[in-house]
Amino acid sequence: MTVMTYREAVRQALREELLNDERVILIGEDIAEFGGTFKVSLGLLDEFGPRRIRNTPISETAILGAAIGAAATGLRPIVEIMYSDFFAVAMDQMVNQAAKMRYMFGGKISLPLTIRSTMGGRRSAAAQHSQCLEAWFMHIPGLKLALPSNPYDAKGLLKTAVRDPNPTIILENKMLYNTKGEVPDEPYFVPWGQARVVREGKDVTVVALSDMVDFSMKAAEQLATEGISVEVIDPRTLVPLDIDTIVRSVQKTGRLVVAHEACVTGGVGAEIAMQVVYRAFDYLVAPIERVGAKDSPIPFSPILEREILPDDRDVIAAVQRTLDYAA
Repeated sequence: MTVMTYREAVRQALREELLNDERVILIGEDIAEFGGTFKVSLGLLDEFGPRRIRNTPISETAILGAAIGAAATGLRPIVEIMYSDFFAVAMDQMVNQAAKMRYMFGGKISLPLTIRSTMGGRRSAAAQHSQCLEAWFMHIPGLKLALPSNPYDAKGLLKTAVRDPNPTIILENKMLYNTKGEVPDEPYFVPWGQARVVREGKDVTVVALSDMVDFSMKAAEQLATEGISVEVIDPRTLVPLDIDTIVRSVQKTGRLVVAHEACVTGGVGAEIAMQVVYRAFDYLVAPIERVGAKDSPIPFSPILEREILPDDRDVIAAVQRTLDYAA
């Protein structure tokens, strides 16, 4: 094992897949000499050259359109979209082309397209560079979706995505790039659709996405000092979603909190909650709680941003509400 940052783990996955298959190419804004806005691809141009590490115009429509065509005709492009907010200008390519092409051709073509992008706030990047939009893509059949929360998963999920014949989206929280964790020295793959039980517990289940995994672990540690045992689950991928692991946990604890940084209304938490209701309603002893951002554009002001976005204090409050509920 080697301890490395989330950023380094993603870069290592990119390098290994570029070495493994000459059909793999990287495209995106400023990813070559500059290494990308978050320096994930820094140094890859020197090793693999400009034919495989390609800068693009500032046009997400063009980037994704070119990548879809490349994937349909034999390459395995890995696209970097600088901020997931910018998917908004290329939704036709994502929703009507990438997600549906293999289906509409009756499986005669594959679309091995991997799309990496950033998500989340806490950087005073304001309303157009701070959103969490995973619910958009979970809603579209034909797209696979992952939200790695640590360096190990960031590398392993990306390597699995690159070898998948279907379009995959990986959303990387900006605040995780400098976090560190152990990563195996040898190549490995993390299967999609397999949740991780981060912490075992018996009183409440907390399902947490992306950076909310760390916040939920802080909450669990604080609650443990009060004698409250919290089980924390990281789904890792939303499509496919490992609902079985979540249901088994709820059957044990009888309580569920779902935590994500995205706005509560229409968020992924609602879908997870409803699937648990379908599968484990008779086990619930309290209403399901959702933790997420307030329904507001993300402010530039750090003080206001902290007020809008959830953290460990919100998770603690939600857990307490489930424990205080009296049927």
